[in-house]
Amino acid sequence: MSTREGGLVEDEAAVIARVRAGEPEAYAELVRAHTAVALRAAVACGAGAEAEDVVQQAFFKAYRSLGQFRNGASFRPWLLGIVANETRNTLRAAGRQRAVAGREAELLAGEPLIPEGADPAVAAEEDERRRRLRAALDALGEEHRQVVVHRYLLELDEAETAEALGWPRGTVKSRLSRALKRLGTALEGGDERG
Repeated sequence: MSTREGGLVEDEAAVIARVRAGEPEAYAELVRAHTAVALRAAVACGAGAEAEDVVQQAFFKAYRSLGQFRNGASFRPWLLGIVANETRNTLRAAGRQRAVAGREAELLAGEPLIPEGADPAVAAEEDERRRRLRAALDALGEEHRQVVVHRYLLELDEAETAEALGWPRGTVKSRLSRALKRLGTALEGGDERG
């Protein structure tokens, strides 16, 4: 199985079977293949500066729960569900305000505000668009924010989103539809809370 981050696990089911059979070092293949998406998920869900700790804890919990992992299921959505739960636990413990500030710092870190050779006016417009999108996303209710993050920021398909969030596909569709409508309203200047 190839992942979007470029990691490679030839046969995820075989790797999981090896771990279950007493070869714990095989788990490193899954960790390497899914760390980047797990970090993105933690940051997108609000872990901020705690993202690496959240991901480490999620991989640990996933390892301990491999016996309960359903044969034939995809590991990535299952892991991302654990990451989302760990992030929620971290946010509850640390307080939402500190986490939001950390998420914003993470999103802005690592890239120059105005890339060399870019038109400063265009860069300022892009920065303002990103700021408005982050604000609109933060204004959504937790369930609506989660479905948008999983579906679009983490690039999961509908079935993977449903599996990661533990919701039926119909719930994913309806919440995503409402969330996108609320985002559109907020970005157009309205303030429909969700």
